[in-house]
Amino acid sequence: MPTPENSAYIYDHVRSPRGKGKKDGSLHQITALDLSAQVLAAVRDRNGLDTTLVDDVSWGCVTPVGEQGGDIARAAVLAAGYDQYTAGAQVNRFCASGLEAVNIAAAKVVSGEATMAIGGGVECMSRIPMGSDGGAWAIDVAAAFPQHFVPQGVSADMIATKWGFSRTDCDAFAVESHKRAAKSWAEGRFKKSVLSIKDQMGVTALDHDETIRPTTDMQSLGGLNPSFQAFGEMAFDSVIQQRYPEVERVNHVHTPGNSSSIVDGAAAVLVGSKEAGKLSGLKPRARILGTVSIGSEPSIMLTGPSFATEKLLKKLGMAVSDIDIYELNEAFASVVLRYMQVLDIPHDKLNPCGGAIAMGHPLGATGAMILGTLVDELERTGKSTGLAVLCVGGGMATATVIERV
Repeated sequence: MPTPENSAYIYDHVRSPRGKGKKDGSLHQITALDLSAQVLAAVRDRNGLDTTLVDDVSWGCVTPVGEQGGDIARAAVLAAGYDQYTAGAQVNRFCASGLEAVNIAAAKVVSGEATMAIGGGVECMSRIPMGSDGGAWAIDVAAAFPQHFVPQGVSADMIATKWGFSRTDCDAFAVESHKRAAKSWAEGRFKKSVLSIKDQMGVTALDHDETIRPTTDMQSLGGLNPSFQAFGEMAFDSVIQQRYPEVERVNHVHTPGNSSSIVDGAAAVLVGSKEAGKLSGLKPRARILGTVSIGSEPSIMLTGPSFATEKLLKKLGMAVSDIDIYELNEAFASVVLRYMQVLDIPHDKLNPCGGAIAMGHPLGATGAMILGTLVDELERTGKSTGLAVLCVGGGMATATVIERV
């Protein structure tokens, strides 16, 4: 564990609201570059930040093609009006890209390469559909066959089947996610961290998360059809059963209602050394205690969060009970249910503000968003230590532990 004098500190974080990831979504007319630039500008302006002190920006983006392609980090730095000497790099670790970007920024600070850096990310899923960049694993038999590749939803359904989570279990978790998210907005928990996003005319396009449905109940979710049964019947059930032959039949329990919503969004986390904070007149809000990324079995692919958590806690000499608040991305309900089951974490310690099932999962930004939520919740509750973690496509996971300052 780094010493307080040789640590990366979180000084601030800002995120956009999450806009529905369709053409009728409120952020659909905002490009990924503009969305990124608005968030980066907010980090600068609300902290009176001299951007010559920001050495680098690591920016998650999972589908870096078209207007979202190239090195969007560098383009966003310049579009936000940062000093020309602030560098930028696009980061892709699939769903954990935003957290990986923050971890990279923190590592630069701890190593001394940077005194201050920003990690975060963006994804405009209404404009650049998921999967637009292709990839060998999904389309090349030579890559897919040896690893028993299946779509993520089939993996999530296999988790539910293998460890006994029913459709009712998954729907009940989704209902609670919406209730917690709606309550958090009603109580103003996100007020200081969510930036109102403006359109080209300077008019507010969106100032709240757009996909929360406070009236969601078991009856409304029960009427939805399984999302991935057709994929399973196409042969993917048979493919994953070759990897898990003990499962006689895959029970397809995930629907649009108990899986993460497709949305647009961006988020940024300002990280720096203790000395950089003093120089800028900023007070640290949290200290990053440790980070880790791991690989896990690639066919079921979404079970990595528990392994990443165990590895990081062991590295830090901590136990599961030492963490006051957990934030795990709600990619699918079964992912979170399995995480709580294997680590014996009570639900009241995990995702207290709701999660991606209610608020959405802007792929490149989500990791930075949940880390920011963790900082806010530690401050609101007066608790000490938190852990953020995400499952990752292809069988990986990324985790970060922080303590409130």
